[in-house]
Amino acid sequence: MADLSDLLRPDAVLFGLAAASKKALFAATAATLACQTGIEVGVIADALADREKLGSTGFGGGVAIPHARASGVDAVTAVFARLAQPLAFAAVDGEPVDLVWVQLSSPDAGADHLKALARVSRRLRDRPFLAKLRGAGSPDALYALFTEDRARDAA
Repeated sequence: MADLSDLLRPDAVLFGLAAASKKALFAATAATLACQTGIEVGVIADALADREKLGSTGFGGGVAIPHARASGVDAVTAVFARLAQPLAFAAVDGEPVDLVWVQLSSPDAGADHLKALARVSRRLRDRPFLAKLRGAGSPDALYALFTEDRARDAA
């Protein structure tokens, strides 16, 4: 199990997020990222949309990992959203997306950005873990799933 508490804060878990489009999803998640980073919502949403134009970040199994870089970000930071309704995302398998990890890094984060994406990607390819995310009943339960190692160590 990979503890992702260094990337995800408890207040950055969006449960039952209603988003009718990628644009709406990016705006909603950018608002949460803006609270964490102090960067304007529009700057973050535009950076996510610009990255998505390069190719879909929907990698299959109902999961997407939109990510971008923006000046003013101190550390790799993220938002996790479980959508109220699956969203068409042009994923590689053609399936809609209901689980979304949105990551923001500084332009010079280089290896840190890529390492974080790799950690998250590995975690979000684990089918039993995805089932737990889909079955969780609250934002706190979702956050606990991403931080199981830390919770286990504290016990």
